[in-house]
Amino acid sequence: MLAKMTALVAGGLLGALTPLHAGSGPPPRSRSQCPEERSNLQSVQSAFVRWSAGGSVFEGLLAEDVVWTIHGSGPVAGTYKGLRDFTENAARPLVSRLATPLVPSVHFIVSDCDRVIVRFGAAARTTLGQPYRNEFVWIFRMAAGQVVEAEAFLDLVAYQRVIESSGSHCKK
Repeated sequence: MLAKMTALVAGGLLGALTPLHAGSGPPPRSRSQCPEERSNLQSVQSAFVRWSAGGSVFEGLLAEDVVWTIHGSGPVAGTYKGLRDFTENAARPLVSRLATPLVPSVHFIVSDCDRVIVRFGAAARTTLGQPYRNEFVWIFRMAAGQVVEAEAFLDLVAYQRVIESSGSHCKK
């Protein structure tokens, strides 16, 4: 009886570990079907190294016509069309209220063909001297070595708190 129960439990666990795509949808792509995967990963890794050293993470990484979606609810949530729209209406409102550069701490970067996912934290000081910390997940779709679509997940309450509390103390 114990052997029979063990076999049933083991079979159930193995079944639970079967990938969700097994038997449904397209089969996983092999690395040979995505020769650009390595260069996409390297482009994103290089951008984060540049950012960590004080440069811009976006320079050269985002396509001029990038479509950037910030998920969630709040004033900054939504879809931005084009590099200028995104930087002026989503990035600049935060960055202009920071007294120190936003410094990333990458947890991981993974890629699958034309997709690159970055999980990271970032911290800075506001113009009022308060700490700003946030956690992010960015999901990129790449084309020709640049991000053409991006989805961002972050704590929008923390973002908005900086916008509202530092509004009259913006750097120019």
